Amino acid sequence: MKKTVLKVNIHCQKCKKEVLKAVTNLTGINQVTIDGEKETLTVVGDVDPVLITEAVRKIGKVAEIVSVGPPKPPEPKSPVKNPLPPWCYDYCQLVPVSHAPYDSAPCSIL
Repeated sequence: MKKTVLKVNIHCQKCKKEVLKAVTNLTGINQVTIDGEKETLTVVGDVDPVLITEAVRKIGKVAEIVSVGPPKPPEPKSPVKNPLPPWCYDYCQLVPVSHAPYDSAPCSIL
């Protein structure tokens, strides 16, 4: 698997849709992202960078390969612990609570 970054002339939302449609038809793609500000197309997967460039050029866009390399490995997620608040460590304790139903008439608060 490799990460391919291309510089593509993307000026509007329509251009983005056309490029995405052209590239997603290729086989072996895991992820596609487009950065409109930087005018870059990033493709991650087992696909030849030349095929990506040809697909983009077929729709009339100018494409230039910027880089080809391994994708960045995902960052390991650290387990999130839910500690007790600091003020509760020494002072909190479990207290049993029970509920007994009323034997008399229902209670009303006025």
